Order: sequence, then C-alpha cells, then structure tokens
Amino acid sequence: MNKNIYILRHGETENNRLAIVQGSGIDGTLNQKGEEQAKAFFQKYQEIPFEIVVTSTLQRTHQTVKSFIDKGIPWVQLPEINEMNWGIHEGKSYATWMEQPYKEAITDWQSGRYETRLENGESAAELAARMEVFMQWLETREESTILVCSHGRAMRCMMTYFFGLPVSEMEKFSHKNTGLYQFLKDQNGFNSILMNDISHLNSDNGFPF
Repeated sequence: MNKNIYILRHGETENNRLAIVQGSGIDGTLNQKGEEQAKAFFQKYQEIPFEIVVTSTLQRTHQTVKSFIDKGIPWVQLPEINEMNWGIHEGKSYATWMEQPYKEAITDWQSGRYETRLENGESAAELAARMEVFMQWLETREESTILVCSHGRAMRCMMTYFFGLPVSEMEKFSHKNTGLYQFLKDQNGFNSILMNDISHLNSDNGFPF
C-alpha cells in the first residue's frame, strides 16, 4: 500500500534552550517558543488528511501535535520512538567532562561499533533495534497518511532505515525543533520529499523569526 509519512521532531523545550541533555529519562515540556513552533506547524499542515498520529511516550511530542489529536485523529504512543537514553548525562547542563565520552561514542558508532554507550545509557544497537520494530509496525498499518512526532537522535537513527543506510550513517541527518521529514512509499520503497524542513517557521505563518 502506498503511504504518505510525515515525521516531525518535537518543538523546543526549556531544556533545549538551556542546553540540558534530555534523552528518554527527562520528560520535559514545550516552552513558549516550542508552543509557537507547534502552532505554526499546525497552521501549515492542518488540512492534510492524517489518518493516525504517532508519538513517543514523552509529553514534548504529545504537546507538539496536540492540535491534530484534538481534531479527533486516532493517536498511538510508541516507546520505540522515544529519545535515546543518554545515561548519566541526562538532566545535566553541557559541561566539558561530557564532551570526550560523547565524541568517543559517536566515533565508535560511525565505525560500526554499535554496542558503545554512555555510562548507564543506551547503545546505538539498542536504539536501532527499537527503530527496526517501529519500521515493521509502520509496514503493517493500513493508514495511508501518517503523522509521526519523535526526537532528534531517534530520528537520526530512524532516517537510516528510511534511506536504506547502515546505522553508522546517522550523523548525516540533521534535526531542528519541528523539522519535518516527509516520505512517499510505493512499491519501490521510500521516496524522500522533505528533509528537516522548517518552512512553516516564517513570517507568513506569524512566527516571529
């Protein structure tokens, strides 16, 4: 079955603004800017005939697509698309002690050493396993127009599945708050339409910048 899939990163949280690591263990809410981003996204895409809204179990994704949920569109929460667990880094402001272990983890993942993790955190292998479950779930859905709201690192990993790339390539993909990826799926696979698009965040939509 052909599908039109929209994949959105959540709006800005205060933790994002303050450079505090969130991950899956910090269930932060949108700040005012994040709410404005979510509103701008809804204003642009509210006429799309979404048949289902899919979010992580974390409230920042729920809040980002609340206006669609409030329209009565069926809503499913999936822990498989929760943000990566960053272990002892979660809830902490960026500090120099974090830099080296993070860089080492990214380097290992790019080299295919997916079992590397930050202390008490999740490995790329575990994240990828979750994304594989999500992609299999997506294949089973009968809906043709689907809205998904997830998280930055989770989406980096997710994109490797959509583009048929190894997980080691996930650093190729960017993510901005309410950045949108769109794919059309047909018998030949997934076709990319939009990549990290934030065109809804412009003055024509009433967004301040």
